Amino acid sequence: MNKGAMHPLLSLCVFSLLLPTVALEEDLPPISRPRRFVPYDGNNALLFQEEGVFNYSTMLVREDLNLLVVGSREAVFALDLKNVSKKHASTECKNYIRVLHKKNNGKMYVCGTNAFDPECDLLSYTNGTLTLAGTGEDGKTKCPFDPYQKHASLMVDDSLYSATSVNFLGTEPIFARSSPPMRTEFTNFWLNEPSFVSMAQIPESKGSEEGDDDKVYLFFREIAVEFDYQNKMVVSRVARVCKGDIGGERTLQKKWTSFLKTRIDCPVLELQLPYLIQDTYLWCDPMQDWKGCILYAVFTPQIRGTSDLSAVCAYKVSEMSKVFSEGKYKSPVPIETSFIKWVTFSGDVPFPRPGACINGEARKAGITNTMLLPDRTLQFVKEKPLMDEAIQPIGGRPVLVGKGSPFTRIVVSQVQPADEEPYHVMFIGTEAGTLLKAVNYNEEAFIIEEVKLFEQAGPIKILKTFKDKLYAGSDFGVVQISPANCERSPTCEDCVLARDPYCGWDGTDGKCVSFSDSKRKLIQSLKEGNASQCPKMDPKKPVELFIMQGGNMRLDCRSGTQLAEVHWEKERLALSPSAHFHLLEDALLILNASETESGHYRCITVEKSKTSIHNSTVIEYQVQIYLPRSEINPLAQTSGPSVTGLQTTLAFFVIAFLALLAWNFYKSHIPLPCNTKKKNVEPQQNQDQEAPAAAAVEKKPLMSEPRNNTSNNNHAAAVNARSDADEEAAPKPRLSTLQFIDDESEA
Repeated sequence: MNKGAMHPLLSLCVFSLLLPTVALEEDLPPISRPRRFVPYDGNNALLFQEEGVFNYSTMLVREDLNLLVVGSREAVFALDLKNVSKKHASTECKNYIRVLHKKNNGKMYVCGTNAFDPECDLLSYTNGTLTLAGTGEDGKTKCPFDPYQKHASLMVDDSLYSATSVNFLGTEPIFARSSPPMRTEFTNFWLNEPSFVSMAQIPESKGSEEGDDDKVYLFFREIAVEFDYQNKMVVSRVARVCKGDIGGERTLQKKWTSFLKTRIDCPVLELQLPYLIQDTYLWCDPMQDWKGCILYAVFTPQIRGTSDLSAVCAYKVSEMSKVFSEGKYKSPVPIETSFIKWVTFSGDVPFPRPGACINGEARKAGITNTMLLPDRTLQFVKEKPLMDEAIQPIGGRPVLVGKGSPFTRIVVSQVQPADEEPYHVMFIGTEAGTLLKAVNYNEEAFIIEEVKLFEQAGPIKILKTFKDKLYAGSDFGVVQISPANCERSPTCEDCVLARDPYCGWDGTDGKCVSFSDSKRKLIQSLKEGNASQCPKMDPKKPVELFIMQGGNMRLDCRSGTQLAEVHWEKERLALSPSAHFHLLEDALLILNASETESGHYRCITVEKSKTSIHNSTVIEYQVQIYLPRSEINPLAQTSGPSVTGLQTTLAFFVIAFLALLAWNFYKSHIPLPCNTKKKNVEPQQNQDQEAPAAAAVEKKPLMSEPRNNTSNNNHAAAVNARSDADEEAAPKPRLSTLQFIDDESEA
């Protein structure tokens, strides 16, 4: 058999994996685009950053202390929970902070890479000061050696659950618990070159009729052993263990007896390889039990460059738990000499069920803890930890598919407007440092806005939400932003078409406000985006503009939405591209203007909602074309001194100069040429010098005509320049001839 060829059984496995995706591809939701983009200078965010400090990637909300504790490179900061730009305290901590959790006694458990020698310590906040206890606890199995190694951790009842590597090279992955100590087996059946993502605790013991135990779920990516042959295929995984697991007596001593894992799928458009999980967020209703919890997860392409799509999938935790508690197992079957094929196990499953927690049924059989489990059950779970059935998202499809910068992080908040059902609003961080705000209305994904959080482009590394605040961390700092920001919608129509569950239009105050800040009935249409309830807008006053014949002009039209099409009208007739009109996304260019381009222009946005089409006038212009030789240049009257005014002023000075000259002739201060006699050489020489100068003044034009290729401002400047030249060229009488002129005449 050709070594480069794929085994027939492997081909069948790969096809069976991708078949559900192909079947669902036609039914997937359309790709969503943010309705509005908010630049950095308009994000209304609070920023904290310390000079010389980077990698703000761990956060802990301490509501009891009114603090947001942030771990970064070389430091831990205590920031004000209501205003993160205010720093209350800080302390140095070696290298990259990777673990930060609260303990039951109020202290914080913190771990850092410590120059590739992980170390943990206790951190306390008292009297406005952050203090490390200095215990110097070994951080191996709790914190990664390398700051760029993927890891996950969770504190449950003062026991740290951690997923990391136990060696410097990262070749020995482990999922462990600190107390009582537990860990996974060092075998690729359990973990095969994983990249850990996150953890979540599910209180499945509450209200359980079977007397079940709480679970800890681990989300990660790994090379799929069930498809391992020539090519390595990476898949997304979810594994889970029981909180009460204490290991086996002989088999699996101090190792998980409840470790089971399975594939978690998120079918995406244009999929050729499974998309990979990047982050998760567990949302639970505090008024309901754990079965109502929903897990949100973001997925990105397995190979960068093959697609620019990212997705969010949602999963029912109850369905996830059912796969582990009732699903079938996969079993490895050796084929040929070195290939192992994983197939559905069809044999007898031992009792108690492998991987199950100690429940009421096991207790009835006298098995009260995992150390009493029979070897047959333990050997089964040791060799067959992989489940046969993959976990599928709600509806079998993503709740959101976005195009552009890959998704990195996600948090979810529930909002319930007045007289409306509750909605889940997703806040999604991207690699470009932006934050997406999105909702799914009855299987219709809608991205409300995309906000640029940081001036520098860089991935969002962590997101936290607390009440009415949202916190984001990146390499460049920490940002606090309001989830609402309703004031970004200036009109009723824009407020309604934004379809933001946080916002509605207050007709009394005439502004878009948060539902939580108003007791009035607000105008809103979340599911349909119907703005017909909005009052009619007052007509806009046209902006008057002047353009010289043959010139070019840009008419701006900046729409507040990226989902609308921009249309231009001239005298209420639609404009199309031509030799004189060039249509841009945000402007109209008038080229080589002629008299026919004069008139009334209007920019209109056309935006489609689920039920209707909305036309909005953004701006209107009244454009006038003027000739280069016009006596009155309208543009000059609005942007500088008028030509008429300059001409009048210049004529006044010329008349005054001629009157002064005539008065001097009359008083014989300057002799007339016809009456002069050669009395001596010096006067005759002076007269000979003055006569040509006077003649030059008479021959010099008062004002030159404007040229065709000059603008009005240049024309005005030219008049001033020529006026100055006239004054410089005027005759300069000798002091002796002007000594009798009084002050009044000079004025």
